[in-house]
Amino acid sequence: MSTRPRIGMVGIGLMGHGIASNIAKHGYPLTVLEHPGNQPLDALKAAGVTSEASTAALAAVCDIVLLCVTGTPQVEAVLLGEGGVLSGIRPGTIVIDCSTAVPSSTERLAAAVQQAGGRFMDAAMTRTPKEAAEGRLNLLVGADAALLEEGRPLLRCFAENIVHAGPVGAGHRMKLLHNYVSLGSVALIAEAAACAQRAGVAMDVFTDVLAQGGGGGAALERLRPFLTAQDPTGLKFALSNAQKDLGYYNAMAEDTGAAHVIAEAVHATFGEGVRIAGGSTFVPELVDVLVGKRSG
Repeated sequence: MSTRPRIGMVGIGLMGHGIASNIAKHGYPLTVLEHPGNQPLDALKAAGVTSEASTAALAAVCDIVLLCVTGTPQVEAVLLGEGGVLSGIRPGTIVIDCSTAVPSSTERLAAAVQQAGGRFMDAAMTRTPKEAAEGRLNLLVGADAALLEEGRPLLRCFAENIVHAGPVGAGHRMKLLHNYVSLGSVALIAEAAACAQRAGVAMDVFTDVLAQGGGGGAALERLRPFLTAQDPTGLKFALSNAQKDLGYYNAMAEDTGAAHVIAEAVHATFGEGVRIAGGSTFVPELVDVLVGKRSG
C-alpha cells in the first residue's frame, strides 16, 4: 500500500485538470470532486483517480485537500457550505487553496480550518493551462514555513517554481499584485494595438517594434498570435476572470489605502470587454472590442 498522503481535489477545470494529471502521474492516490464544471475525467479515471459526489465525503478520506476554483465565493462555499470540507475534515488535514482569492477572506478561512482541526496554506498559481499540464506552474505560498516544507513534495508534482511569500494570505496578496501587473500590461498593449489599427499601423510592424524595445515581454508575446493571426489561444484566460482578479486587486488596494487609479481603469476596461464580448471570451480578443470590431 502507498504511504503517500491521500489527496483530494476540488476544481478540475482548465488549470485543475493539468494539476490533477501530474499528481496522479507522480503516484499519489487522488480523489476528485464530481462537478458539472469539471473538464472530462475519463483520462484521470483511467489513470486510477477516484471521485466523490460531495466535498464532505472527499475530505473524510483525504489527508490533503487541494482547491482550484474560480474565486472567493467558491472557496468559501466549498469550505464552509452545507456538506462542505469543514463538515468532513479530519484532524491534521492540510487544505491548500490554489485559487485566486481576496486575502482578508483567506485569513478568515484559515482560522476556520484551524478551529476545525486542520491546517491551511494559500498556494496561488501563475502561468497558464499549458504549464499546468506540463507540471511547470509557479506557486506563491502563504503558510508557516514548516507546513510549506511538509507540503512541498506534493507541490513539486505540478510546480516548477515555489515561492514562500510569507504567512497565510501572503500568497494570495502576491498573486493579485502579479495579476495586476500582468493583466494591466496586456490591457495597455491591447489599447495601444487598437489605436495602431485605427491609425493604419501594420500589426507585424507594431509587435516587432515593441519586442525590440521597452514594450517587449510576456504580455506582448501572449498577445502577438492574436495581433498577427487572430489566434486568441496565446492567453487562454477569460475576460470574466480578468475582471474578477482586477476587482480583487482593487479591493485589496482599498483595504490597505494604496493608490489604485490605474487599476480602476484597467478593471473598467475588462468590464467593458465582458459586457460587449462575453465573459468566456479570451483576453486577447479585448483588442477587437477596443478597435470597435465588436460593439455593445
